[in-house]
Amino acid sequence: MRTIRRDIVGGFILSEDSKVLLGQSIKGGVYEGSYSVPGGGIEDGETKEQALAREMLEETGIDITAGSTTELNSSTGAHEKTLRDTGERVFVEMTFYNYKIELPQKASEVIVKAEDDWIDPRWFSPAEIIQVNVAVPTLKKLQEMGFIN
Repeated sequence: MRTIRRDIVGGFILSEDSKVLLGQSIKGGVYEGSYSVPGGGIEDGETKEQALAREMLEETGIDITAGSTTELNSSTGAHEKTLRDTGERVFVEMTFYNYKIELPQKASEVIVKAEDDWIDPRWFSPAEIIQVNVAVPTLKKLQEMGFIN
């Protein structure tokens, strides 16, 4: 199996009422079947912040410029996925550049549109997080952030 390397931005979008927005990858994606934050690859010539704003808009329909954005510690991960254009199964080594995005609205006031390769968006309270399958890197970062124990 071929290995590819990707730099990924991810957004931990938090609402004013202390909920986090998570969704799932489309079939064949990294961490398929698990909930994770929206995000995606950094394109050539893009800064991490530009990639973050683009990916959040593409995947959630949310313009994050109204929120407060804080860069978190980066992390790494690896997982298999199927490439959409060729159907090839590959092993992906990733560096995640994570950001906390605090929105000035309650979760119920934020319009979310699941687009691109991110589906089934849901807002989760800390108590609800432990009841679903969350991707390991997302879960670890939520613990580091103090969102869950």
